[in-house]
Amino acid sequence: MQALTVYRLFAANAERTLTDISERPQVSREVEYYQQRIEEIDSAEELVSDTRVMNFIMRAYGMEELSYAKALVRKVLEEGVDEPDALANRMTDTRFRELATDFNFARYGDITTTFERTRSGVVDKYLVQTMEIDAGNQNDGARLAMYFQRKAEGIDSAYDILADPALLQVVQTIYQLPVEMSYQSIESQADMINKRLDIDELSDPQKVDELIERFLPLWDISNEQSVTVPPLVSGLGGITSFSVDLLASLQNFKKF
Repeated sequence: MQALTVYRLFAANAERTLTDISERPQVSREVEYYQQRIEEIDSAEELVSDTRVMNFIMRAYGMEELSYAKALVRKVLEEGVDEPDALANRMTDTRFRELATDFNFARYGDITTTFERTRSGVVDKYLVQTMEIDAGNQNDGARLAMYFQRKAEGIDSAYDILADPALLQVVQTIYQLPVEMSYQSIESQADMINKRLDIDELSDPQKVDELIERFLPLWDISNEQSVTVPPLVSGLGGITSFSVDLLASLQNFKKF
């Protein structure tokens, strides 16, 4: 199925799909375990030592491929983001900075895991990531569009796009920028993006929707594929509550 169709199906059923995901036995078990264990964790060392907690957090921040890197993640969390030379601030991968901002052990010490952002906030991120993975299993373009929609407001410069391969792929597709641009200097690459994209417009949900409308058909043209799509939503066996922030973000998503 085409990216545009998959994206619209998920957009139309976002809340129900998240509820369905949260009620999957494997997901509900992992959420319950995380919620119980995070209350007991008071250091970065203890966090990365619990493999299930570590894996849960890595998925929540879109970093599953780095679940093995416990020593690196521990150092990132212990240094936080307050100092300019903190490891997270020196890394090009902005996911580490987001992770270290939420789990800022350098600033908050043993109370780091008492905040909502490290509890329900991480659970929300986990469910959204799982939904995006489901979309990607049907069409990678739909997952990229969902990710771009979610991240757009937090993009401050072309360098943020260049530091995130998924965001860069969306922008390259929209503006038909060649992948060979990566061989140029980082300044030249940023200039190429700035000449085509007004970064300030990414704070406007309508402008973001317009960019997604341009991206999805172009992705389909470049990636012809035929995929059998299973049902997105099964019957709802109960009521699951989501945070206000998550529901607000879904409202933007559903406007497409």
